[in-house]
Amino acid sequence: MNDWDREFPAPAKLNLFLHVVGRRPDGYHLLQTAFRLLDHGDTLRFLPRDDGEVRAARSLPGVAETDDLTLRAARLLKGAGKVASGATILLNKRLPLGGGLGGGSSDAATVLLALNRLWGIDWTRRQLQELALKLGADVPFFIFGENAFAEGVGERLRPLRLPPAWYLVIEPGVSVSTREAFADSGLTRNTKAIRITDFSTAWGRNDLQSVVCARYPQVMRAVDWLARYGEARMTGSGACVFAAFSDEQAARSVLAALPATWHGWVARGLDRHPLYDWAR
Repeated sequence: MNDWDREFPAPAKLNLFLHVVGRRPDGYHLLQTAFRLLDHGDTLRFLPRDDGEVRAARSLPGVAETDDLTLRAARLLKGAGKVASGATILLNKRLPLGGGLGGGSSDAATVLLALNRLWGIDWTRRQLQELALKLGADVPFFIFGENAFAEGVGERLRPLRLPPAWYLVIEPGVSVSTREAFADSGLTRNTKAIRITDFSTAWGRNDLQSVVCARYPQVMRAVDWLARYGEARMTGSGACVFAAFSDEQAARSVLAALPATWHGWVARGLDRHPLYDWAR
């Protein structure tokens, strides 16, 4: 198969915990978190263009072209790699905006990984991670391509071995602004930092969860409902809520009881990004 004919996955991520441990002088928050990849997400396709333009086949509702991370990623790579060719990007969007699942960041990373090869740039993973940081703090993780213990603003990554697990994810139907969540005056910003050796999958919390639940009752209701069946936690800056299960059947039995007002799905945890081998 010609690589241009492929469909490229952009998997979701979960934050198994998320601690805000400080703040830099420039206002960026210092974090510690555990990223887990899921076998559920968006998909992208690319069409070559001879006119050198980078375009989206269709716009994302409510997202200006200047804010579209797929276009920003492709144009950033095109300029940095001194590429004359162009591309049309076809995005099949399954992950919700403002859901805390890293959808936009994952889309951007898949653009970088795919076009790095399709355009014949052949940059290393490290080079792509450095470029990805210009697009957002979560984008380097998806280039890194493995479950990770992350520090700094999320760019300092170390591989993290995680046991097999299935996850039920609830989409409460609201979009949470990451910027507003981190700016909330009620956010705790002094959680004690830990070492990677202290981490376990049942440990920690999401420091943003309380402030988001206070702003969005739908998120609080989803947490409360899912807590009947396991350790329920918000991912990222919200709004999605998840719980881990030891097998698919257990997760799907809870999904079957999900109130009709919410959308939910079950996904398996991955060890590596499906495009891991697309960077060296």
